[in-house]
Amino acid sequence: MEFAAYGKTGVRLSRLAFGGMRFAEPRNVEKMAEVVLAAAGEGINYFDTAPGYCADMSEKIIGHAVRQLQRSGNRFYLSSKTSKSDAEGVRRDLSKSLERLGVDCLDFYHCWYILSLEGWERRKSGGAVDALLAAREQGLISHLVFSTHLPGEEIVKVIDEDIFEGVTLGYNAVNFPYREAGIKAAGRAGLGVAVMNPLGGGIIPENPAVFSFIKSHSRQSMPEAALDFLWSHAEVTTALVGFSNIEQVKEASAAWKKFTPGRKLDLEKIKGHIEASFDQLCTGCRYCKDCPQGIEVYKYIEAYNHLMLKGGESLYDRLKWHHGVDGVEALNLCSACRECEKVCTQHLPILERFEEIKRVYGHSA
Repeated sequence: MEFAAYGKTGVRLSRLAFGGMRFAEPRNVEKMAEVVLAAAGEGINYFDTAPGYCADMSEKIIGHAVRQLQRSGNRFYLSSKTSKSDAEGVRRDLSKSLERLGVDCLDFYHCWYILSLEGWERRKSGGAVDALLAAREQGLISHLVFSTHLPGEEIVKVIDEDIFEGVTLGYNAVNFPYREAGIKAAGRAGLGVAVMNPLGGGIIPENPAVFSFIKSHSRQSMPEAALDFLWSHAEVTTALVGFSNIEQVKEASAAWKKFTPGRKLDLEKIKGHIEASFDQLCTGCRYCKDCPQGIEVYKYIEAYNHLMLKGGESLYDRLKWHHGVDGVEALNLCSACRECEKVCTQHLPILERFEEIKRVYGHSA
């Protein structure tokens, strides 16, 4: 396993990281802890978890494995998160995470799930950011970082405030035009970057014919190609993969072993392929963002990609958990001016998709 510097922290993380959000049997703590230990055996040294993951069992599972990891003598790093906007909520979450994980200090702690700049402002005005900074001063956190699903241009604004040492964000061959500005800003600012959702929520491996253009050779599997895409970015420190079982750990580790460090991708060519070939998929250009009625058009239409490729439940999850859109009431504000359709680079039938989203969302929610 190769290790890369996480920004300016002095920490070196494995290029493949463990995401603790997909344990197959979360109630079976001992069995799932073996998955964590198997990852450590493959050289993975970064383990990411959060309250609520896997029926709120993820931190307990990783905490169970921590005791054995400590006995091994090998250096490893733990990450957890808080989404609270108030100081007391942050302190409560942090205390619980430290207890569950069985440590006195968390290596990385995330200001978690920043979905809008308004939400970010609430973290500051509500006392959450001050509480996080205080916890770092008290030695309860080593490195303060943030996790986000903001578009790239808005990620830049958070980075520019110079509060955090790193960022965790969703980035893959489907949405990279949408977040590329954030990745580049993190690199310029010297922040570490952990990438989540490397397989596009399953869209990439489940649609190999659609995404074959990211493969470097015909024998390469789609998961390998998706990870290869990420590791080829100089700004990316590590790719977070959510593991359900030991077999998946071995598969991802094998993908790393096949990767050729230093390979350069032609991102402009890939971006051009997305824009030229995905004539029915939203590419995340966000030209539709200035809706006269204030509808966040791009969030709904990006989520429609998941409806097309994976079905209604995926649409619901995408809106609720990735975009923080808990409902489709905003679509009723549409005045049918079609300004969004006029500027859409893909010439998508956006208003028709609004109606389909409302219909499907009602059945999936």
